[in-house]
Amino acid sequence: MDQAAAVDPLLDLARPEVLRDPYPAYARMRADRPVFWHEPLGSWVLTRHADCLAVLTDSARFASDWRRAGEDVPAPLLSVQTLDPPEHTAVRHLLLDGFRVQDRDALHDTLEHRTRDLLATLARRPSFDLVGELAEPLALGFVTEFLGVPPPALDWFVPMSRTVVDGMDAGLWPEKHEPAVEARAQLAAYAGGWLADPPESGLIAHVAAHAADSGVAETVLRNSLRAVLHAGYESASRLLGNAAAALLTTPGALDAFRATPGPAVDELIRYDAPVQGDARVCVTDTELGGVTIGAGDPVTLLLGAANHDPLRFDRPFELRLDRAPNPHLGFGRGAHACLGASLAIRLAGTVLGTLAGEHPDARAVAEPVHRRNLTLRGLDRFEVSLRPREREEGRP
Repeated sequence: MDQAAAVDPLLDLARPEVLRDPYPAYARMRADRPVFWHEPLGSWVLTRHADCLAVLTDSARFASDWRRAGEDVPAPLLSVQTLDPPEHTAVRHLLLDGFRVQDRDALHDTLEHRTRDLLATLARRPSFDLVGELAEPLALGFVTEFLGVPPPALDWFVPMSRTVVDGMDAGLWPEKHEPAVEARAQLAAYAGGWLADPPESGLIAHVAAHAADSGVAETVLRNSLRAVLHAGYESASRLLGNAAAALLTTPGALDAFRATPGPAVDELIRYDAPVQGDARVCVTDTELGGVTIGAGDPVTLLLGAANHDPLRFDRPFELRLDRAPNPHLGFGRGAHACLGASLAIRLAGTVLGTLAGEHPDARAVAEPVHRRNLTLRGLDRFEVSLRPREREEGRP
């Protein structure tokens, strides 16, 4: 076997030079074997848009609830993310009703003021870390205000949240599993009292007021609210980091964003989505992509590859901020489509719109540094300046 054939296509994605831009590697997988069995992961891997969409929208044959394939799922892991219809339907409807009754305009007005004030403060400095000093605090503040609770300390929450994300890749790096279990337990303990002593407003208040009539077990409700906190924060903060990196490292992109902010956010999600992978388990033998996936077989969906599939997107490697329509899979599809997709889109539009509109001289001063995560893609650090280049060089 030659050296190229011996390279693990998934572990190869973690090499620093590939991590910066995994999409050519995805393209090679899609061209060579669009559906393939990955022995170390013990899973089928899908890379095409059509195949990933078929799995996401077919909860009858592809389960998020692994108990349907005979797996033992501990009670702390049962939530809106891991249940399937009909159990999933009741908790999802309760949460969606809570989403709908929140005053979104007020939330985004607050976010806009915070963003403007924070950027004004950061603009006084020669440069700053857009991830740790802008994306993460804004995302955590927004999600906790939506929930109706005060934000936890960033220096406690962020490392905990990142450890949980690291555990999502435990199929490739088993040593990440136990720390993630412990971190998830600590987050659960933090959120554990929300329903017993709910705030006066926000999503938690709505869920607490309607829990008795929902028919949903309290454990599932607690787990689901914890999932909203964690998934909402991680998706929002990583989306802001990835999108800002694309805008500030692509010539002319910041100007193009100002021209078409609506379609631009969707294109930024497609171009470099936070959610790069998802998983299901097949519950009945199914033919897909020319192979038979057997009952009980895990299926890994490389959504990052699907979002760059040339069979679905014209010139997929180009950042085209006016792209429409844009049927990306950045928020999933089907029964488990992201609950907060519309909130995330508006959040990104607000923060990036304020950056582009009020700080047109914003620019990268160093290459973005990515975390070694394959399931959720995001930045570890991204040094940015809001000052005109002339000021940095000491000119009047």
